[in-house]
Amino acid sequence: MPNESVTSAGPSPENPESLQALRASRSKDRKRLWIWILFVFFLPGAILYALRVPLKLDMSVISVGMQLPIKVFMALNAVLATWIVSRVEKRPLNDYGIPPSQALGPRFWEGALWGFAMMSAILYVLHISGHFQINSVALHGGAIAGYALAWGAVFYAVAINEEFAFRGYLLFAIAKRRRFWRAALLVSAIFAAVHLPNPGENAFGILQVFVVGMLFCLMIQRTGNLWFAVGFHAAWDWAETFFYGTPDSGLLGVGRLLNTSAPGPNWLTGGSAGPEGSILALVVLLLCALLVHRRFPKAIYPDQPV
Repeated sequence: MPNESVTSAGPSPENPESLQALRASRSKDRKRLWIWILFVFFLPGAILYALRVPLKLDMSVISVGMQLPIKVFMALNAVLATWIVSRVEKRPLNDYGIPPSQALGPRFWEGALWGFAMMSAILYVLHISGHFQINSVALHGGAIAGYALAWGAVFYAVAINEEFAFRGYLLFAIAKRRRFWRAALLVSAIFAAVHLPNPGENAFGILQVFVVGMLFCLMIQRTGNLWFAVGFHAAWDWAETFFYGTPDSGLLGVGRLLNTSAPGPNWLTGGSAGPEGSILALVVLLLCALLVHRRFPKAIYPDQPV
């Protein structure tokens, strides 16, 4: 198994010129990282905030008509910023765990199958315990395929944006200075923090976001790139919001396949946060991490010193 650290051996302390070159290189790295953060996080956030009033954006509801343009804009912004920094650093996107040719490849679809299965496992346990019920089918005919594809596009964009933002260049850049899992802890904590403003979110939901962030980092380390995690992420959200019609991070989708209910204590059902806020989600995600370890036993990211 390769060393978790992606930091190459530093210059000898007896060579001041090498030390000066190293400091200059690290200074450039920090500047690039902060510029990238500005363009990926702060700039789109400021633009969307400025457009909330004139466009009458209601962030307490998620619908395809509102979410698709927003999520596609954010995804394209994250992709463009990552591509630009790869050109500046003269690195292929593969170095950041983002081989473009595999965007909809086998790893993506395997991850999607896992994501749907894990969300289904949570709801199945809730169902047999009497804490999750399917009340009716909300869509019929062509509307099912239309909304299924539309929500699929929304959550593919969500997964692209969040995986590129939190576990693409950011994870790579921080891991240059720290060991991989220290970087993973930091980016997962940031990932959880940005979900705090979501309406209806709860403590278990935020804990789950942190844990799933760590799980995505494990997936990337073991598969060598982001695409398995992107597939898992997209399918998890798609199953939660569209297929099963439950809240997702405290938000209920418009145009869901099923009308469902989840009677019971919030710690078990997830309450307003949805099933991802259930204690069962934590159990299932930990089980998923074990299965990922068994399925991909060898760490292969990063695959070279930087």
